[in-house]
Amino acid sequence: MTARPPCEVSWFSALCDDDYEFLGQPDAKLKSSWEHCRDIVLQAESGGFDNILLPSGYALGIDTTAFAAAIAPMLRRMALLMAVRVGESWPPQLARQIATIDQLLGGRLTVNIISSDLPGETLASAPRYARTVEAMHILKTLLNGEALDHDGDFWKLKVAPSGVRTVSGKAPPLYFGGLSPDAREAAAKGCDVFLMWPDKKETIAAIMADMDARAAAHGRTLRYGYRAHVIVRDTEAEARTAADRLIAKLDDAEGAAIRAKSLDSQSAGVAAQAALRENAADDGYAEDNLWTGVGRARSGCGAAIVGDPDQVLAKINGYRDMGIEAFILSGYPHAAEADLFARHVLPQIDHAPLAR
Repeated sequence: MTARPPCEVSWFSALCDDDYEFLGQPDAKLKSSWEHCRDIVLQAESGGFDNILLPSGYALGIDTTAFAAAIAPMLRRMALLMAVRVGESWPPQLARQIATIDQLLGGRLTVNIISSDLPGETLASAPRYARTVEAMHILKTLLNGEALDHDGDFWKLKVAPSGVRTVSGKAPPLYFGGLSPDAREAAAKGCDVFLMWPDKKETIAAIMADMDARAAAHGRTLRYGYRAHVIVRDTEAEARTAADRLIAKLDDAEGAAIRAKSLDSQSAGVAAQAALRENAADDGYAEDNLWTGVGRARSGCGAAIVGDPDQVLAKINGYRDMGIEAFILSGYPHAAEADLFARHVLPQIDHAPLAR
C-alpha cells in the first residue's frame, strides 16, 4: 500500500458557547470567554495539534477576529483557522485584518470562509453564495499583493493592496464548506480546502467526486477536509459509555430548541446531518464507530467518531485513503477531549500543517 502523505490535524475552540459536560446543560465554567477559549487553544498547542478552528457566530459567543489577534502572540508553532463571516465584512478591511493576524502568527494563519447573511437581513441562497465568491476573489487578489479592479454585483472596487502583507506575501488557504448546489459551485470557484461534515463513507466519496468535477470545470483542483467530533477511550465499551453519558441529561424538546438557535439551522448541510441521525441504527450509530448522538443538541457537525484508540485511528486513516488531507476534530468538554486524543491517537498519525 502506498504510504499516506501527512495530514493536518486540527482541534476546535468553542468561541460560540458550544462546550458542555452534558449536552444541552449550560455550565458557567464552560461558557465562552476569553479565559476559557484561550485555555482550549493552549491545550491544543501543548498537545501537538497542527491548527485550531476558531468558529464565528453572530448571536453567540465572543468575537473571532479579536480573539485570533489576542491569542496569536501566545502560540509558538500551531496555526489558527479563523472563521470569517463575509456577509458582515468589507473585504478590503478583512484582507488587512487577515494580513495583520498572519504577521502576529509568523505566517501561520488559515481562513474559514462562512457565507453569512448581514445580521437582520436574509439573502436568498444563490445571491448569498455569489457574494461569497466575490469576497473570496477580492481577498485573494489583495492578499496576493495585486491591485484590484472589481466590478461585481455586490462590490465595485478599484483599490491598491494594503501595505500590510502576509508573511508569505500570498493569500492564506481558504477553507469552506456547504452542500447546496450554490455552495458547491462557490467552493469550486474560490476555496482551497473543501470541508465536509460526517456522513457515511459512500456519501463522502460521492461528494468528493462531485466537487472534483465542479472544480475541474473551472480549471481548478480542491483539497478536502473533514470536520467531526471524537470520543476516544481505552476501550470501545468505555467510549460508548462516555457517548451515552454526554446526552444523559438531554431531552428531545431541549435539543430541538438548541438546534433551532443556530443561524444555519435550515441549511442543506444541517439537513444532511439530520438525515444521517434519523437513518442511524437504534443506538445512534450510522456506521461502525460513527455516532450521531451529538446532533441531537447541536446544529451543524452532528456526529462523532467513537471508539478505542485503534478504532479511531483506523477511521481517520480510512478517510485519509479516500483523499482527505485535513481533519478538524472536537469533543466535550473540549479541553479534556483534546488531551485524550492528543495522548491516545495523535502520536500515531503522520501529521503536519497543510503545505501551502
